[in-house]
Amino acid sequence: MSYFVTGTDTGAGKTRFSCLLVEALRAEGIAAVGYKPVCCGDRGDALLLAAASGGLDPDRVNPVWLKASVAPLVAGMLENRPVDVAALLEDFRAYAAEHPVVIVEGAGGWRVPLAEGYDMADLAADLKLPVIVVVGNRLGALNHTILTVDAIRARGLEIAGLVVNQLSDELDTASITNKGMLEQLTGVPILAEIIHGQDFLEVEPFLQG
Repeated sequence: MSYFVTGTDTGAGKTRFSCLLVEALRAEGIAAVGYKPVCCGDRGDALLLAAASGGLDPDRVNPVWLKASVAPLVAGMLENRPVDVAALLEDFRAYAAEHPVVIVEGAGGWRVPLAEGYDMADLAADLKLPVIVVVGNRLGALNHTILTVDAIRARGLEIAGLVVNQLSDELDTASITNKGMLEQLTGVPILAEIIHGQDFLEVEPFLQG
């Protein structure tokens, strides 16, 4: 039931969804927690995940915090503190041993570079978790989702489904029609649609993993 959460782009709504999923699972009596392996710039995402996980220590939820608001590879270069991939994988194994269900939130989109020769897709492959793609519902979402789904499939990874996240109260033609096209164009099921301001999540579609 653990998942790796990626997005069609930065700002698609990965943290919002991950927090809602952790909270929904915990409300069902499932000891789920969030995990943000790498955070760059503002640490708000990690703090929200830590709170949703029952008030865990943010340093435990987010083991690598780089201060520059750029890709982890670049932030590591700027701070002379490159991401240690081996240490990150070991930290996840220890974390997963403590918690039966872990919702791992990636940074940015699917191919964000983490370290030299290693990106977010490599991390997802090493963690061996089913992938949920959060779709920021706006103009361009169809293209971004198809590219992301194709890239995940090319790595031979399981795609659990899509989550369509409405980014604003106002609906335009693209955001209205996207949902109806996504399953048809990708062959991937939509597990949830999150409307703007929604503070709950139906948990049943996520209990099959």
